[in-house]
Amino acid sequence: MSTVRSGLRWRPQLPAATVLAASAAVLLLVNPAAAIVPQAAAPVAAPADLGRLADERADVVEVILADSAELDALVATGVDLDHHITHTGDGIVVHAVVTGNEVATLTRAGFTFGKVLHTAEDAAQRVAEREATIAAHLAENQEYAAAADFSARSTVSDVRIIRADYYTSGDTQVLSVEAKWAQGQTDASPLTVERDSGPGTEIGSGGSQTISRFVDAGAYLYHRGAAQVTSRPAYVRITSPSGDVAVAKVNEWLPIPPKDPEGPGYMKDFVASYLTPTELYDRIKALAAQYPKISEIVELPYRTNGYRRKAQAVLGTATDSRVAVDSLAWGHQGGNDVTVELADPGVADAPLAVTVTGTQVRVDLATDGSGTVTSTAEQVVAALNARAGTLLTAYTYRGSPGTGVVGPAARTALSDGLAAPAAVSRDPHPVYAIRIGKHRDGSRLGVLAYAQEHAREWVPPLVTIETAERLLRNYAHDRKTRELVDNLDIWIAPSINPDGGHYSFYDFNSQRKNMTNHCPQDGSADFLGRNSWGVDNNRNYTEYSLFDGYSGASTSCTSGTYAGPSELSEPENRNVDWLAARPNVTFSMNLHSSGNYFMWSPGSYATPGRISAPRPTLAEESLFWGASSRILTAIKRHRNLAVTPARTGPIADVLYSAAGNSGDMLWYKYGIYAWNFEVGTSFQPAWQEAHAETMEFSNGLVEMLRVARDFDTDRKRPTSSLSVRVSATPGMVDVTFSTSEPAAVFYTLDRSRPTYDSTLYGSAGIREGGETLTIPVGTTVHWFSVDAAGNVEKNYKPDGRGNNHNKQKVKAPKG
Repeated sequence: MSTVRSGLRWRPQLPAATVLAASAAVLLLVNPAAAIVPQAAAPVAAPADLGRLADERADVVEVILADSAELDALVATGVDLDHHITHTGDGIVVHAVVTGNEVATLTRAGFTFGKVLHTAEDAAQRVAEREATIAAHLAENQEYAAAADFSARSTVSDVRIIRADYYTSGDTQVLSVEAKWAQGQTDASPLTVERDSGPGTEIGSGGSQTISRFVDAGAYLYHRGAAQVTSRPAYVRITSPSGDVAVAKVNEWLPIPPKDPEGPGYMKDFVASYLTPTELYDRIKALAAQYPKISEIVELPYRTNGYRRKAQAVLGTATDSRVAVDSLAWGHQGGNDVTVELADPGVADAPLAVTVTGTQVRVDLATDGSGTVTSTAEQVVAALNARAGTLLTAYTYRGSPGTGVVGPAARTALSDGLAAPAAVSRDPHPVYAIRIGKHRDGSRLGVLAYAQEHAREWVPPLVTIETAERLLRNYAHDRKTRELVDNLDIWIAPSINPDGGHYSFYDFNSQRKNMTNHCPQDGSADFLGRNSWGVDNNRNYTEYSLFDGYSGASTSCTSGTYAGPSELSEPENRNVDWLAARPNVTFSMNLHSSGNYFMWSPGSYATPGRISAPRPTLAEESLFWGASSRILTAIKRHRNLAVTPARTGPIADVLYSAAGNSGDMLWYKYGIYAWNFEVGTSFQPAWQEAHAETMEFSNGLVEMLRVARDFDTDRKRPTSSLSVRVSATPGMVDVTFSTSEPAAVFYTLDRSRPTYDSTLYGSAGIREGGETLTIPVGTTVHWFSVDAAGNVEKNYKPDGRGNNHNKQKVKAPKG
């Protein structure tokens, strides 16, 4: 059920009653309509045939809309929308992920389609590109290992030093070494690097350090590592476990340009290909094992329903004569071994009979006196359930009464339709997060980053992995990284939806949702609907949801925005709720793609009227915008590409309503400053683009950590001022407040001492500044400001007895 955000993060020192009073003032002043929580309305369901057939391809296609009302109507159909919205002089262009069947249905409903932007073939190329990259690394490793085979008296050393770089960072001296070992593909051993202490000294006199194996998607790339040194070494030496030796001269690493704030020798660029959920989890487990003092793996409390399905088949062609069959066992546990045959017995007056031999089911159809088959789908279903019910369940197709006569069908193997290799678990899947921090006991300010709520979004998980790598691998030698890790409690969950993620990689690249089949047997629960099943994990949360009457989610189990049977019905969503409930978590980033957006709450509104969830206060909105400026500047630093102002702001303002999204739950339920990245321009771009997006948005995610750290150390008190302008009303003046930083202003106009129960200065409107107060000339305004960290201007005690707040008698401006 929707609740109004309490504001506890903004004013942590206030008693609950005061906070609630202040929140009420927010609703009154900022957006009166937001205080009205609409009654739950009957949501618009998707048309019955707006579903995907099992073997249909899905493309990203433009939809041309006249205005926002038509956009809301499109959203209400439950169609699977990408996150692009472009306002043109003639209307709005959005991107939809649709099959030919869906295009036909929506065209009949009056919607107009434009260009095809991304096809299933494009996604297949990305998978092929990924596999080719991995194969090339493996082949290189095999070639190197073969060349270094000393049993064949090779002259090639089995270890070679790729880079050896010395640099300074402040007063710290650092040596970074990268090396390739012929046995690195199969042996996880670290390598030891010895160093001298300067020109003319013995190697070893400067001490030693270890470098660890870097593996991406199962392919060994090289060993790498950095450590502090006490002098500039001239040479380094590595002796491999087999006794081979490599020596290299140490180079001085040139200072990087001033625009890169990380400092000399900052290590980044740790991803080399797309990663499946299994690979993402393996990656963070390896990191935690390598850096146990500053990180750990946390298995979240709820396992998914699993990358698994019952084996199924649909026999027949005409709707009223089709028979749908599901195995009782999961496909991988025997369901895929079941076969069903519908046979014409070839004799007159034959009865309907079912024979079960092991996992083979044969149905001899009934015939009349002339030998013509007479069994209907309804009759076959009843016979199968009665006589083969230990293996399968049968039902008529999508609610059909099954009165049509069934035709013979050759032996058909039931299938779960899943193509992932056996290495991908079919069991309920654990979901993992890596927790990074020197102090992981809840005593430090918490920050959460999570990705892949939507399965097909392959770049966002890489951003989380790149960021975790940067934090851990730079900790020992980069002062700014060490400050973050020492003082923040950082949770990174790279894949919230591993089942859907695996399905997207191996089965249906356009998969958005999880894999749970909530469709009823008289709906689309059969094999032909398998690419439409699942819950949209970003519509299944608790605040301002479909179940509260808000727009942007669907009750249809085949919709791209299916909200599920109830709030938090899905284990993936309960895991995010569990993470957000950590009492110290104050900032978060939910990573999605695509569209190059940067957004926050409110994320939903009710129609008609676009009545949004309660808007942040002016002060809170200022903090969102101010932090966004820093984060987006960091993103732009990578290749000078900017997230535009038009795509920055509350979700409901710059995109469309997304009832029950996770950002709203984190903000309204838990008071977390929650942002949402929409990374890049495509779900599965070519690797060169995907790599660039990973680098730039990792910059942004690290900058969010710096925002959190600055927030936590903020002890500076805000200042504020009052501006007076001539009013159009005789005897009145127009008054506005300004503050030195994002801060709330409480004021009185009756000469009384201001407290937290006083009027809270509000917003002039959506994406506008502060409101203008029109008050009589001669009014004395009393006020104070308080920033997001709870610092009060002039150390004024609103709940005390002091009078060191601001006071100003307004006069009519001269001239």
